[in-house]
Amino acid sequence: MEPLLISTGVVALAEIGDKTQLLAFVLAARFRKPLPIVWGILVATLANHALAGALGTWITRVVDPSILRWILGVSFLAMAVWALFPDKLDDTPESRAARTTWGVFTATLVAFFLAEMGDKTQLATVALAAHYAAPVAVIAGTTLGMLIANVPAVFAGQKLADRIPLKLVRGVAAAIFAALGVATLFGYGSGLAL
Repeated sequence: MEPLLISTGVVALAEIGDKTQLLAFVLAARFRKPLPIVWGILVATLANHALAGALGTWITRVVDPSILRWILGVSFLAMAVWALFPDKLDDTPESRAARTTWGVFTATLVAFFLAEMGDKTQLATVALAAHYAAPVAVIAGTTLGMLIANVPAVFAGQKLADRIPLKLVRGVAAAIFAALGVATLFGYGSGLAL
């Protein structure tokens, strides 16, 4: 249960103000069809985080546990620093064309899948899957965290974003990533103890 809860909380906090949340606002404003957007977010996140979870699981099989502990600890600390800085949404002519050419679900699916590539929540999924050695719980948790952050963005739009203290949320997310990093470096966690 711990991998599910930690993964959900960390990603939900890290996602607030993230470029994919900004993308949810843009898609909601552009299409005004919340259900296909939510379904697109869900399917894209499951696919993206399943790949990330598989990578995290694979890493635990090929990297020595003592080295892995240091890699994961430093990765969590780097994510703590990254969480302090807001993301910006790239609004290129290609991304605008993709949103208008395809259906709402497909546009959301493709946009979210690509936006998550190399994003802090995808990298967090890799690290959490490696840390907990429970990829299904981690993928379920990170997907739930994405939905917790993005579904309200789809339904409430910009009004909600204006009321959330993003600096405070980024600080809390950074603190959680830092705590995970320190705990990992000291050997706490599934299969990573000294």
